[in-house]
Amino acid sequence: MRTSERPDPWLVVIDIQHVFTDPSSGWSTEGSDAAMPVIKDLTERFRGRTVLTRFVRDPLETGAWGPYYDRWTEFRLPADHPRWGLSLDLPTDAPVVDEPTFSKWTPRLRQVVGDADLVLCGVATECCVLSTAFGAADAGRSVTVVGDACAGATTSAHATALELMHANAPLISVVTAAELVAAEVVVGG
Repeated sequence: MRTSERPDPWLVVIDIQHVFTDPSSGWSTEGSDAAMPVIKDLTERFRGRTVLTRFVRDPLETGAWGPYYDRWTEFRLPADHPRWGLSLDLPTDAPVVDEPTFSKWTPRLRQVVGDADLVLCGVATECCVLSTAFGAADAGRSVTVVGDACAGATTSAHATALELMHANAPLISVVTAAELVAAEVVVGG
């Protein structure tokens, strides 16, 4: 538990969905299988302070999103399609925030976490995790990224993204799950 006046941090599990964890998907992430048990453990440690996010396509495809989905036509799927579903059995009491954007640092997420700092995990490290981390850091939040609870499109992209985020310390910290637990950052239910 934290001893300061700030609220306990929230765990934000970013986009652990079939579309990113299924090896046959064009958006699959290397290392997601290894990250899954770490994420599962973190959700147990942050019970009651975990929020899940899902990347879902905006059917309007405004601006550059149209050409983006022209490239990825197989993902022009409605929000209720099973490919957008969560691919890990996570706490059923955790709120789920759906966004059509890479960054999940949106008013809906801010409404859930309030003034708390963030602990991020999920996929893809170089896309939605990175975008969310920078958006929250820009807003003045302390952000901790759990590197071994993330996966990228490739292991190289994952490592590069972790380096980029680490370069922005102390706004963004990159740790392992073991380091997070040892620092007693996690909260009880």
